[in-house]
Amino acid sequence: MNTEYLINILLLMLSAVLVENYIFVQFLGICPFLGVSEKPDTALGMGFAVIFVMTLSSAATWLIYYFILVPFGLEYLETIAFILIIAALVQFIEMFLRKFVPALYGALGIYLPLITTNCAVLGAALINIQEGYDFLESLAYGFSSAVGFTLAIVIFAGVRVRISFADPPKVFRGIPIAMIAAGLIAMAFSGFSGMSF
Repeated sequence: MNTEYLINILLLMLSAVLVENYIFVQFLGICPFLGVSEKPDTALGMGFAVIFVMTLSSAATWLIYYFILVPFGLEYLETIAFILIIAALVQFIEMFLRKFVPALYGALGIYLPLITTNCAVLGAALINIQEGYDFLESLAYGFSSAVGFTLAIVIFAGVRVRISFADPPKVFRGIPIAMIAAGLIAMAFSGFSGMSF
Protein backbone atom coordinates (compact mmCIF):
# COMPACT_ATOMS: atom_id res chain seq x y z
CA MET A 1 0.00 0.00 0.00
CA ASN A 2 1.54 3.30 -1.03
CA THR A 3 1.21 6.58 0.83
CA GLU A 4 -0.89 8.21 -1.88
CA TYR A 5 -3.52 5.46 -1.49
CA LEU A 6 -3.58 5.91 2.29
CA ILE A 7 -3.89 9.68 1.93
CA ASN A 8 -6.81 9.19 -0.46
CA ILE A 9 -8.53 6.92 2.06
CA LEU A 10 -8.00 9.42 4.87
CA LEU A 11 -9.42 12.21 2.70
CA LEU A 12 -12.37 10.01 1.77
CA MET A 13 -13.03 9.41 5.47
CA LEU A 14 -12.74 13.08 6.40
CA SER A 15 -15.03 13.99 3.54
CA ALA A 16 -17.63 11.41 4.61
CA VAL A 17 -17.65 12.69 8.21
CA LEU A 18 -17.76 16.44 7.57
CA VAL A 19 -18.20 17.49 3.95
CA GLU A 20 -20.78 14.88 2.89
CA ASN A 21 -22.35 14.25 6.30
CA TYR A 22 -25.31 11.92 5.81
CA ILE A 23 -27.64 13.86 8.11
CA PHE A 24 -26.81 17.50 7.48
CA VAL A 25 -25.70 17.43 3.84
CA GLN A 26 -27.23 14.36 2.17
CA PHE A 27 -30.33 14.22 4.42
CA LEU A 28 -30.18 10.44 4.82
CA GLY A 29 -31.21 8.77 8.08
CA ILE A 30 -33.45 11.57 9.33
CA CYS A 31 -35.96 9.25 11.07
CA PRO A 32 -33.62 8.03 13.84
CA PHE A 33 -31.99 11.45 13.90
CA LEU A 34 -35.24 13.06 15.03
CA GLY A 35 -36.56 10.10 16.99
CA VAL A 36 -33.59 9.12 19.17
CA SER A 37 -31.93 12.48 19.72
CA GLU A 38 -33.64 13.61 22.92
CA LYS A 39 -30.87 12.30 25.20
CA PRO A 40 -27.15 12.26 24.34
CA ASP A 41 -26.58 8.78 25.81
CA THR A 42 -29.40 7.26 23.73
CA ALA A 43 -28.14 9.11 20.66
CA LEU A 44 -24.64 7.78 21.26
CA GLY A 45 -25.99 4.23 21.65
CA MET A 46 -27.86 4.56 18.36
CA GLY A 47 -24.70 5.97 16.78
CA PHE A 48 -22.63 2.99 17.90
CA ALA A 49 -25.27 0.61 16.56
CA VAL A 50 -25.23 2.43 13.21
CA ILE A 51 -21.41 2.40 13.14
CA PHE A 52 -21.41 -1.36 13.69
CA VAL A 53 -24.11 -2.09 11.12
CA MET A 54 -22.89 0.37 8.47
CA THR A 55 -19.25 -0.74 8.68
CA LEU A 56 -20.02 -4.44 8.50
CA SER A 57 -22.71 -3.99 5.86
CA SER A 58 -20.33 -1.96 3.68
CA ALA A 59 -17.83 -4.81 3.80
CA ALA A 60 -20.41 -7.60 3.39
CA THR A 61 -22.33 -5.92 0.57
CA TRP A 62 -19.10 -5.21 -1.35
CA LEU A 63 -18.09 -8.87 -1.07
CA ILE A 64 -21.55 -10.14 -2.04
CA TYR A 65 -21.76 -7.75 -4.98
CA TYR A 66 -18.36 -8.49 -6.50
CA PHE A 67 -18.10 -12.21 -5.67
CA ILE A 68 -21.70 -13.37 -6.11
CA LEU A 69 -23.89 -10.86 -7.95
CA VAL A 70 -21.43 -9.72 -10.66
CA PRO A 71 -20.08 -13.18 -11.62
CA PHE A 72 -23.61 -14.55 -12.03
CA GLY A 73 -24.98 -11.44 -13.77
CA LEU A 74 -27.35 -10.64 -10.90
CA GLU A 75 -26.41 -7.00 -10.37
CA TYR A 76 -30.07 -5.99 -10.64
CA LEU A 77 -30.68 -7.75 -7.29
CA GLU A 78 -28.24 -5.53 -5.40
CA THR A 79 -30.87 -3.55 -3.46
CA ILE A 80 -32.70 -6.67 -2.28
CA ALA A 81 -29.46 -8.46 -1.39
CA PHE A 82 -28.15 -5.40 0.47
CA ILE A 83 -31.35 -5.03 2.50
CA LEU A 84 -31.18 -8.72 3.48
CA ILE A 85 -27.56 -8.34 4.63
CA ILE A 86 -28.39 -5.19 6.61
CA ALA A 87 -31.43 -6.89 8.19
CA ALA A 88 -29.28 -9.83 9.32
CA LEU A 89 -26.72 -7.49 10.89
CA VAL A 90 -29.45 -5.51 12.66
CA GLN A 91 -30.91 -8.73 14.06
CA PHE A 92 -27.48 -9.63 15.40
CA ILE A 93 -27.01 -6.28 17.16
CA GLU A 94 -30.59 -6.38 18.45
CA MET A 95 -29.98 -9.77 20.09
CA PHE A 96 -26.67 -8.53 21.52
CA LEU A 97 -28.21 -5.39 23.03
CA ARG A 98 -31.23 -7.25 24.40
CA LYS A 99 -28.93 -9.66 26.23
CA PHE A 100 -26.04 -7.44 27.33
CA VAL A 101 -27.36 -3.83 27.39
CA PRO A 102 -31.12 -4.08 28.07
CA ALA A 103 -31.41 -0.43 29.14
CA LEU A 104 -30.10 0.79 25.78
CA TYR A 105 -32.22 -1.79 23.98
CA GLY A 106 -35.32 -0.40 25.72
CA ALA A 107 -34.30 3.22 25.10
CA LEU A 108 -33.78 2.69 21.37
CA GLY A 109 -37.17 1.03 21.08
CA ILE A 110 -38.60 0.85 17.58
CA TYR A 111 -35.69 2.77 16.11
CA LEU A 112 -33.30 -0.16 16.48
CA PRO A 113 -35.13 -2.47 14.04
CA LEU A 114 -35.63 0.56 11.81
CA ILE A 115 -31.86 0.57 11.14
CA THR A 116 -32.76 -2.18 8.65
CA THR A 117 -34.58 0.35 6.50
CA ASN A 118 -32.39 3.32 7.45
CA CYS A 119 -31.61 4.93 4.14
CA ALA A 120 -28.18 6.00 5.43
CA VAL A 121 -27.07 2.38 5.88
CA LEU A 122 -28.44 1.29 2.51
CA GLY A 123 -27.13 4.51 0.93
CA ALA A 124 -23.57 3.78 2.07
CA ALA A 125 -23.70 0.30 0.55
CA LEU A 126 -25.10 1.60 -2.74
CA ILE A 127 -22.69 4.55 -2.93
CA ASN A 128 -19.74 2.19 -2.43
CA ILE A 129 -20.77 0.27 -5.53
CA GLN A 130 -21.81 3.35 -7.51
CA GLU A 131 -18.48 5.11 -6.88
CA GLY A 132 -16.48 1.96 -7.67
CA TYR A 133 -14.67 1.89 -4.33
CA ASP A 134 -12.42 -1.08 -3.65
CA PHE A 135 -12.88 -3.17 -0.49
CA LEU A 136 -10.74 -1.01 1.81
CA GLU A 137 -12.28 2.22 0.50
CA SER A 138 -15.78 0.75 1.00
CA LEU A 139 -14.94 -0.22 4.55
CA ALA A 140 -13.45 3.21 5.28
CA TYR A 141 -16.38 5.04 3.66
CA GLY A 142 -18.99 2.98 5.54
CA PHE A 143 -17.23 3.46 8.87
CA SER A 144 -16.62 7.19 8.45
CA SER A 145 -20.14 7.85 7.15
CA ALA A 146 -21.46 6.17 10.28
CA VAL A 147 -19.10 8.25 12.43
CA GLY A 148 -20.48 11.36 10.71
CA PHE A 149 -24.02 10.13 11.42
CA THR A 150 -23.08 9.58 15.08
CA LEU A 151 -21.43 12.99 15.32
CA ALA A 152 -24.54 14.64 13.91
CA ILE A 153 -27.01 12.83 16.16
CA VAL A 154 -24.94 13.41 19.32
CA ILE A 155 -24.46 17.12 18.57
CA PHE A 156 -28.17 17.46 17.91
CA ALA A 157 -29.02 15.60 21.13
CA GLY A 158 -26.83 18.05 23.06
CA VAL A 159 -28.60 20.97 21.43
CA ARG A 160 -32.01 19.46 22.22
CA VAL A 161 -31.03 19.10 25.88
CA ARG A 162 -30.11 22.79 25.95
CA ILE A 163 -33.36 23.70 24.19
CA SER A 164 -35.35 21.81 26.84
CA PHE A 165 -34.18 24.41 29.38
CA ALA A 166 -35.20 27.31 27.14
CA ASP A 167 -38.61 28.91 27.03
CA PRO A 168 -39.42 29.43 23.34
CA PRO A 169 -42.77 30.86 22.25
CA LYS A 170 -45.57 28.31 22.45
CA VAL A 171 -45.82 27.94 18.70
CA PHE A 172 -42.16 26.86 18.47
CA ARG A 173 -42.18 24.26 21.25
CA GLY A 174 -41.45 20.62 20.41
CA ILE A 175 -40.70 19.65 16.84
CA PRO A 176 -40.64 23.20 15.35
CA ILE A 177 -37.76 24.38 17.57
CA ALA A 178 -35.97 21.05 16.98
CA MET A 179 -36.24 21.56 13.21
CA ILE A 180 -34.92 25.10 13.51
CA ALA A 181 -31.98 23.84 15.57
CA ALA A 182 -31.31 21.09 13.03
CA GLY A 183 -31.34 23.68 10.25
CA LEU A 184 -28.85 25.87 12.10
CA ILE A 185 -26.51 22.93 12.70
CA ALA A 186 -26.84 21.94 9.03
CA MET A 187 -25.86 25.48 8.07
CA ALA A 188 -22.77 25.16 10.26
CA PHE A 189 -21.87 21.87 8.56
CA SER A 190 -22.35 23.48 5.14
CA GLY A 191 -19.24 25.51 5.93
CA PHE A 192 -17.23 22.34 5.34
CA SER A 193 -18.58 22.08 1.78
CA GLY A 194 -16.04 24.67 0.63
CA MET A 195 -13.27 22.22 1.48
CA SER A 196 -12.11 20.34 -1.58
CA PHE A 197 -10.36 17.03 -1.21
